[in-house]
Amino acid sequence: MSSSQRPGTWRIGRVVGVDVLIKPSLLLMGVALVLLFAPRWEDRSDASPYLLATVFVVSLYVSVLVHEIAHVLAARAYRMRVDSVTLHLLGGETVIEGESRTPVQELVTSIVGPLASLAIALGAFAAVDAMGFGTTSDVVWSIAWVNLLVAGFNMLPGLPLDGGRVFRAIVWQVTGREETGVRIAAWIGRGTAVVVVAVSLLFRGDSRDTVINLLIALLVAWFLWEGATEALRTAGRAARIDLLVARDIGFAGAVPPPGAPTLSADLRGADLLRAMAAHPAEAYALVEPDGFTFGVLTSRAVDETYRASRR
Repeated sequence: MSSSQRPGTWRIGRVVGVDVLIKPSLLLMGVALVLLFAPRWEDRSDASPYLLATVFVVSLYVSVLVHEIAHVLAARAYRMRVDSVTLHLLGGETVIEGESRTPVQELVTSIVGPLASLAIALGAFAAVDAMGFGTTSDVVWSIAWVNLLVAGFNMLPGLPLDGGRVFRAIVWQVTGREETGVRIAAWIGRGTAVVVVAVSLLFRGDSRDTVINLLIALLVAWFLWEGATEALRTAGRAARIDLLVARDIGFAGAVPPPGAPTLSADLRGADLLRAMAAHPAEAYALVEPDGFTFGVLTSRAVDETYRASRR
């Protein structure tokens, strides 16, 4: 098992230096999609409808991988470490270590995925025009439309979709508060989950299609709701971490113990925790920008302050 492989996944290779993982649910969904789309090509006499459906599904998964690789390349451009790409039941997930440092960075790393899907769709539509009518062009046309839908759906302004991250970046830029963007986008994500189920119930076909559409809608809604809920939890943790200010938690005027690591008294939030993690100790010497000693910061005081903020 590679260092980036997570439980319940299979490693199928590496692309642009990143491990590509799949979950078993991807194969189950693949079989279901083949059975769902094969009837579309039943009137084709030049190829098996199940073969055509298989080609379509494999092409769809490759498109999802391209979507995720776009996220990988953008993250690397900002010197962020990418752990892996995982393809699963409802699409893909790029595991990027750390958080975006600026709203622009968040916007760019988020929007490139939908743009990649849009580019695939436009390229496929252009290819169809060049091919003319036929079985191959019909499959390519289906791939184009699915990628167009993927791009459009992913740009909805709710977390955990890419559009939610883009919306978060815009709110962050306007308000100066990342947490505000996260909370608004997460609640939009929850609302989108409800709308997806409602739409599937309103637009019913025959009984077979209704059941299939409802099952797909429930899966998508569950994915959106869980992702939005996790984003709200993360926002809560981030807000509590932002309350950690070295100058406020530290003991002003206290004499640091000999050999204590030095930290700036102006450190706060995640920057403070990263500085402490880089130099683990029970106590730190807090210094002012001019080099004078402000006092002492203890790991215990930081821990107690964080715990108190959860009450």
